[in-house]
Amino acid sequence: MTFTLTYEFKLKPTANQKEVFEEWLETNRQVYNYALGERKDWFKSRGCDVNSCSLRGQYIIPADAPRPTYNSQAKALTEAKKQYPHLKRVQSQVLQQTLKRVETAFTSMWERNFGFPRFKKRGRMRSFVFPQFKNNPVVGNKIKLPVIGVVGFRKSRPIPEDAKVKQVRIVKRVSGWYTMITLQWDVNVPQAIPHGKAIGVDVGLSAMIATSDGLLVKRPRFFVDAVREACPLGTYVS
Repeated sequence: MTFTLTYEFKLKPTANQKEVFEEWLETNRQVYNYALGERKDWFKSRGCDVNSCSLRGQYIIPADAPRPTYNSQAKALTEAKKQYPHLKRVQSQVLQQTLKRVETAFTSMWERNFGFPRFKKRGRMRSFVFPQFKNNPVVGNKIKLPVIGVVGFRKSRPIPEDAKVKQVRIVKRVSGWYTMITLQWDVNVPQAIPHGKAIGVDVGLSAMIATSDGLLVKRPRFFVDAVREACPLGTYVS
């Protein structure tokens, strides 16, 4: 059985690392908004009349143009890096996770009746994710992030030695920068061995519990007993 748990620690980044974090958040926000805009334009083009489209809110997209998906947008992102060099400064899998985030938002809209995903204003993107690691990035109270390098953190709790780091999320909050480390390890859950004999239990009114071996538990009368103790016979309650 696989057990998954997420630990959160407060990071202690340098001034240069904070600038990198901010730059990555902004780049991910731009990628998110562009991917969302591309999907939104496609949907709007399918909602206009047969013979006309609104120039203000709709675009004419060929009828045979496929619907934007994660795979098509991930491929387009690779081509966009040739034209926009600042995209190369962010680790590729981090940007791919942002595209998956857009995909998840649209899936929730269709399957769970969520509202249409919204564009993110500057400063509204608060996290980015490293989805996988070849080696354990955590050594002591430091974590090694791709491209960014080694970042210190406050190790407020021990991390199990046999746990594998599945992903790392960097989160910006008012109180600072945090890392959410998702750990996973295999555990053996002991199987309970049946023993003793089986007993049937029935719940009723005259007898609160009746078992198949003849045990009867009378219905408790908490309120009546409490009244008798508070008001013995012969007393008058107005």
